[in-house]
Amino acid sequence: MAFLMTSTYSSAPILFNFKTKILKSIDLNSNQQPTPLNLGPVLPSPPSPSIRRRSFLLLCSSSSLLSEMESSASEGVYPLHRSKTIHLVRHAQGIHNVAGEKDHSAYLSEELFDAHLTTLGWQQVDNLRKHVHASGLSKSVELVVVSPLLRTMQTAVGAFGGEGSADGNDVPPLMAKNTGNSNRPAISSLNCPPFIAVELCREHLGVHPCDRRRSISEYKAMFPAIDFSLAKNDGDVLWTADTREKNEEVAARGVKFMKWLLTREEKEIVVVTHSGFLFHTLGAYGDDCHPTLKKEMSKHFNNCELRSVVIVDRSMIGSNPSKTDFPGKIPSGPDVPSDAV
Repeated sequence: MAFLMTSTYSSAPILFNFKTKILKSIDLNSNQQPTPLNLGPVLPSPPSPSIRRRSFLLLCSSSSLLSEMESSASEGVYPLHRSKTIHLVRHAQGIHNVAGEKDHSAYLSEELFDAHLTTLGWQQVDNLRKHVHASGLSKSVELVVVSPLLRTMQTAVGAFGGEGSADGNDVPPLMAKNTGNSNRPAISSLNCPPFIAVELCREHLGVHPCDRRRSISEYKAMFPAIDFSLAKNDGDVLWTADTREKNEEVAARGVKFMKWLLTREEKEIVVVTHSGFLFHTLGAYGDDCHPTLKKEMSKHFNNCELRSVVIVDRSMIGSNPSKTDFPGKIPSGPDVPSDAV
């Protein structure tokens, strides 16, 4: 392991230094000529008990130092403007969750195409909305990113949408009345962050009809205030009936999505997405963390669960300058001596 020093040491040179110090101690306490340094595994003669004790203390001291240095290497300090707070949310309960828990083969049913939320799912959304407002999260979020599927968009606008009715307002609603058999009034887009649909954070692609999306044209009528400009195709060209996306492919897509988030100007972002996407994406991170943290990150999300994480740009992916750093020394010029002030 490399330390923050001018050079990196292996165990062999460190032990060599220990032997050198021991031999020098012997030479200083003896009237004889110094014994030539033996670089082999055996010293010229067994050291005295006092020398062994000193050697032991030296080893313990160095071991403690190395332990402290290893511990400090597990923390990281990064510029604030190179990081973002991401609030990850799994959608609320959908009709496919209920059917799939009873019989996993139900996920193959065309009746579950682009699954909508259940009545219980909407109750979960209402509870999340209460938490978002009670915690102050509703005031700090600058952007809501959502997977363009019915259940995720219902969850996103229900939990993070505007207050009050959308009826009678000139601005388009986030969700039209009774969208997706919701039996819900229209949801306002007033006094809430912007919403943008991103296909990179969709669920596992392929085979399961519940993960196939509608056309963007249909969604625009259902969710007028969501921005669908990043969708390259009106129809779903990513989903195929005979091939299911591999786990490692989902993880790679998730990493690409995280890099995309780093390019955004917003510093605090909500992402409303899916269980499989979250599980495999987060599984691609945390190898540089304590195993307990890695395990914490890799847990499956419950329906409508929210977890907050921080992502750090260590590769200069983004280019946004700091809004809080201050250059100091203003006005410019030489410093005035304190006794002249």
